[in-house]
This record gives sequence, structure tokens and C-alpha cells, in this order.
Amino acid sequence: MKKVDVLVAEIGSTTTVVNAFYDFGSKQPKLLGQGIAATTVLDGDVTIGLENAVKDLEKKIKSTLKWDKIMASSSAAGGLKMTVHGLVYDMTAKAAKEAALGAGAVLHFVTAGILSDEDINQILKIMPNII
Repeated sequence: MKKVDVLVAEIGSTTTVVNAFYDFGSKQPKLLGQGIAATTVLDGDVTIGLENAVKDLEKKIKSTLKWDKIMASSSAAGGLKMTVHGLVYDMTAKAAKEAALGAGAVLHFVTAGILSDEDINQILKIMPNII
């Protein structure tokens, strides 16, 4: 078993990353390693993704891990809600959809053509962070 001073986690909308540090109180803390796993916010429990990231780290360092302190931040509160809209689905809407997903957004609605009243009501109901 390897012991570290601090496990630092970032729980993002798509990926959870953990970094293990030792000699944390010194002028030059050292990184033991990093583990990565899919974020499980949509499963209703981000700790599952956190545990999976720790397991990934343990696999990489070929040892179980124990830590004194864990510090975490999260940007995974449902992710970045986005709707995308284009003139023609096969061109602009599809390109906007791919760009949004590539940026890590949680895509809630895609339209093509002129927005109908129903489309606008759906967008208002979603309350996206970005359109």
C-alpha cells in the first residue's frame, strides 16, 4: 500500500481526474500519479466515478492507495446545458452538434430550420447555459 498526503480530484461533466501528491508540506510536493474515469453524474452519484478514477490510479501505480486528505472540485452539476440550432440538419445543425459534444457539453435539444413556437418553448423549458 502506498500512502500519499493529498488526493486532489476534479469531477468534470464528462471526466473525473484524481492526482495523488506526497511531500505536500514541502516546497516541492511530488506527484505520484494520476487516475482518470468517466464521470457518473448522470447515474446520480459522482462518487462512483471518483472511486473508478482512484482504481485507475491504483492500477497505474500497481498498489493500493491511502491518503490523509482529499480535496475535490466539481463542474459536473449536470454539465454545461446546451441547445444547438442550424439552418439544415445535415450541415449546420450536425456541425454544431459535433462541436458541442466535442467541447464536453450536455446536449439537450437540436433543431434545424426555422424555430417553431414549440421549439422556442422547449428551449425556454430547458434553460440552456449556451444556445
